[in-house]
Amino acid sequence: MPSNQNPLGALPARFRRERVLIVGCGDVGLRAARLLRPHVRLLALTSSPERRAELRAHGLTPLSGNLDQPATVRRLGGLATRVLHLAPPPGEGWDDPRTRALTQALRRRSLPAMLVYGSTSGVYGDCDGAWVNEARPARPHTPRAQRRVAAEQSVRFYGRSAGASVSVLRIPGIYAPDREGGTPRERLRKGTPVLTVEDDVYTNHIHADDLARACVLALWRGAPQRVYNVNDDTVLKMGDYFDLAADLYGLPRPPRVPRSTAQDKLPLMLLSFMSESRRMDNTRLKKELRVALRYPTVREGLLATG
Repeated sequence: MPSNQNPLGALPARFRRERVLIVGCGDVGLRAARLLRPHVRLLALTSSPERRAELRAHGLTPLSGNLDQPATVRRLGGLATRVLHLAPPPGEGWDDPRTRALTQALRRRSLPAMLVYGSTSGVYGDCDGAWVNEARPARPHTPRAQRRVAAEQSVRFYGRSAGASVSVLRIPGIYAPDREGGTPRERLRKGTPVLTVEDDVYTNHIHADDLARACVLALWRGAPQRVYNVNDDTVLKMGDYFDLAADLYGLPRPPRVPRSTAQDKLPLMLLSFMSESRRMDNTRLKKELRVALRYPTVREGLLATG
């Protein structure tokens, strides 16, 4: 983090604090901003004029621009000393032109000291329940995950070709009681089924506050061109996760259905999550980024009140 012992060169006093640009400043971005606010000057890219007041209220300086219109983000180059990129790819296709537009803009002037990109654990594809560390090759099974692989490739190319430091965070399911849709409560109330024990898959989680902390620490502690799994210590299959949540909330446990009939009862998006099984290894997160999880398992996180 910035300190008096490591000033940012011979700049006027008002510019000596580091400047962190958050691209994709949604729920996690705002949580990261809350941690950063006492230490740095915060900038946020937004394409929505109606969000400018909200961002200012959180201590961020809004910058107008749209990653779908590269000409509008060209002036981002040189504005920030560190960049946290949490903007999702487009909803269709196999590529991520948004990330490419951002990295091209960052090349235009002095490079940030670090670019942290928030990717997804979905890039690993189905691992048949195996333990997965960051050395495992990406094998995306869905267009959504392939777009994230394309984004990772863009930031890595930027890092190698521009001589810039880049860290990639591979993020599983994000949850938090104070996050919109951040717990299984509504799904449990609806009685949405889960898979039978024989067909069930391992799932991985991270509390939104712990994710925000990992994002912030990666901005300073992330190694160049390094990938980090960002997940907690929970080892549960999906059905067991929903059973646990039901017990904690005093709700009925969800019904179990075999995979052979699940497609008739579950939405396609949910089915896609149920087609992949892996247990993510978070050793690198703890040893290299030195993240101390506030919510080491989903039990603590689901019971938290904020």
